Amino acid sequence: MNNQDIRRAAAGTGVRLWQIAEALGIADCSFSRKLRRELPQEEKERIFSIIHNLSQEVG
Repeated sequence: MNNQDIRRAAAGTGVRLWQIAEALGIADCSFSRKLRRELPQEEKERIFSIIHNLSQEVG
């Protein structure tokens, strides 16, 4: 499965994929489709930053 690192980071911090999609300004189904192909490193870093910020809000 592609982008396993993103999926693990989100699950490990309790952040849902729909929350990441919302922060990116896209629909959750679009984000799920986007994860089907490996993302460029710059985009991954942006998503990891979003995951970090959201995890700080949660807990």
